[in-house]
Amino acid sequence: MRRIALAVIAPVAVLTLVAMIWMWPDDVAPPESGEAVEQVEGEVTAIAEEACPDPPEDAPQDAVDRAASARCGTATVRLTSGKDRGTEIETALPSGPGSSEVEEGDGVLLIESSTPEGEVYSIVDHQRSTELWLLAAAFALAVVAFGRLRGLSALAGLAVTFTVLIFFVVPAILHGEPPLLVAIVGSAAVMLTVLYLTHGFSLSTTVAVLGTLASLALTGGLAALTVGAMHLSGVADDLSTFLSSTQTLNMQGLLLAGIVIGSLGVLDDVTVTQSATVSELARADPSYGIRDLYRAGMRVGRSHIASVINTIVLAYAGSALPLLILIVANRDPIGEVVTDQVIAQELVRSAVATLGLIAAVPITTLLAAYAAREQRSAMP
Repeated sequence: MRRIALAVIAPVAVLTLVAMIWMWPDDVAPPESGEAVEQVEGEVTAIAEEACPDPPEDAPQDAVDRAASARCGTATVRLTSGKDRGTEIETALPSGPGSSEVEEGDGVLLIESSTPEGEVYSIVDHQRSTELWLLAAAFALAVVAFGRLRGLSALAGLAVTFTVLIFFVVPAILHGEPPLLVAIVGSAAVMLTVLYLTHGFSLSTTVAVLGTLASLALTGGLAALTVGAMHLSGVADDLSTFLSSTQTLNMQGLLLAGIVIGSLGVLDDVTVTQSATVSELARADPSYGIRDLYRAGMRVGRSHIASVINTIVLAYAGSALPLLILIVANRDPIGEVVTDQVIAQELVRSAVATLGLIAAVPITTLLAAYAAREQRSAMP
């Protein structure tokens, strides 16, 4: 079994490396829609509120309610970066849906724009880099405190994942490479590196890698068939519409790539668990044969899948909660809601990821059962 596993994994690793080198982008051209807007940092030193203008008499009730809760006035901001660093400027308080509510002492981000009256600054967001760094430090400390050396290896694996995504997957897609192929190659690179880095070089880890490879290939194939059969374009919301208008991208391929990458994180969880479970069962009861190990492992796998499926659905529902609220508020017929492209995409993500997970359990369990018995037979 070990030789067979290596005979499969070694070529896959070589092909993954060659594909990454082949598709690695030398340079990604900036979008043609214009130059990036530079943001500057500042600190609010004073707030001067004033009464907001009354809405028109014929304005709808929701506009009247928004006007009643709006905040008008100016903020005095001391700039702490940029060419005007150290100077104080006055700018209108942010207004509109989702705008930042600033108070005296808040760190804010501003953009400079040209108007007939000259250059003006506008508050666009809060500064939150310090809070994010503190949260990241707390996360890392918690992982290391609980996992110790295994926790350190998990953090290293997380760093590898971000590196592959930021420096290979995203630039390669922007460079014009096929998104689905880039996602598969990037996922293979993450899996081959992170699983061995986190769980060590062992037969159990190798079995998990094989199970993940097979399930990932199946997930990619199912995603391509389903997206094509349902004629999903990948352009279903404002963000994807903006992206398709500013970049020359295969949006349908980008949808497929998202499904594959999103499935990988749950797939390796299931395959590692199944492989480790079967290995421990074989160690606990040496009399178990392949059939016994498979049946026992499948019982554990069914329980695991039952909870993971709910996790997947809740994760997608949580990310699309504002959309779900909007749909319910509009009181559209359920048939129209389900077949709408935005909802259909989320349903496809959930269903395809779930099918890949279900397939991963018997595949990995069977491979692990064979590996455990052969390993036991090889012992004196």
